Amino acid sequence: MVLKVYGPHFASPKRALVTLIEKGVPFETVPVDLMKGEHKQPAYLALQPFGTVPAVVDGDYKIFESRAVMRYVAEKYRSQGPDLLGKTVEDRGQVEQWLDVEATTFHPPLLNLTLHIMFASVMGFPSDEKLIKESEEKLAAVLDVYEAHLSKSKYLAGDFVSLADLAHLPFTDYLVGPIGKAYMIKDRKHVSAWWDDISSRPAWKETLEKYSFPA
Repeated sequence: MVLKVYGPHFASPKRALVTLIEKGVPFETVPVDLMKGEHKQPAYLALQPFGTVPAVVDGDYKIFESRAVMRYVAEKYRSQGPDLLGKTVEDRGQVEQWLDVEATTFHPPLLNLTLHIMFASVMGFPSDEKLIKESEEKLAAVLDVYEAHLSKSKYLAGDFVSLADLAHLPFTDYLVGPIGKAYMIKDRKHVSAWWDDISSRPAWKETLEKYSFPA
C-alpha cells in the first residue's frame, strides 16, 4: 500500500511532503478540510488524536507530527535520494539540534505571525497587534543568531542539506509571501543566501506547485 499524507495543502504537512519528494518515495494525499472541522471527526481522530495535520499512514503503520514524519521517512528510505540525516553521528547530532531549534525557537513566533496576520479574520478572532510586534522582535533575534551561524556554515547542520533546513520551508514561505515580511530574510545576507538555496530546490518547487494553499 502506498503511503498516505493527510492534509497536504496546509503548511505543516508540507514538511512531510518535501521530504518524501526529496527521497523519491511514492505517496498519495488525502485532503482534510479544517474549516469544516474534518480534523475533529472520529475517523480522523483515529489517525491523529490531537486533531491537527498531518497524519501519515504507511501500510499498517501510523505516525503524526510533521517533524517526526520527516525523521521516519529519512530513516526508512535512507538508502535513496539525498542523505538528509548526515553521514556521521556528529552530523546527526547537528541535524537534531537544529530541528529542535526550528521547533522550539524559530517556529513559535512565526506561528504567531501566521495566525494573526494570515488567519485571524478567517478563524474569527481579532488580530493582536501587540503580539505581532513582539513576535517579530523575537523572530528577528532568532534570525540574528542564524545569520551569525550561516556566515560559517552553508546549511544549518553543516555543508549538506538536511531535515533541519527543510523543516523551515513551509512557514518561512509564508513569512516572505503572504505575511509580507520578506525583509526579515532579505536584510540578512547569509540567511538570505541560505533561503534562496533551499527554497529553490526542485522538491520544494514541486511541493508548492502541487499542494498550494486552497483559496
